[in-house]
Amino acid sequence: MNAHIEMDPEEVLRVKLEVLRREHRDLDEAIHALMEARHPDQLRLVRLKKHKLVLKDEIARIEDKLTPDIIA
Repeated sequence: MNAHIEMDPEEVLRVKLEVLRREHRDLDEAIHALMEARHPDQLRLVRLKKHKLVLKDEIARIEDKLTPDIIA
């Protein structure tokens, strides 16, 4: 029996947000470890940092979607 569970769009965004945050933390750890290496691969370091910034932007976009607008 296949149980089909549907999530509303907000739940999907929350799950995606958690996945992106986890990936962002993992990249942070990888960057830190690479920087501590005796001869860090500078090209790889730059690519990891750029990817981390892309994730940060995507996290911010999702957080904006999940945060209701407040009319002051």
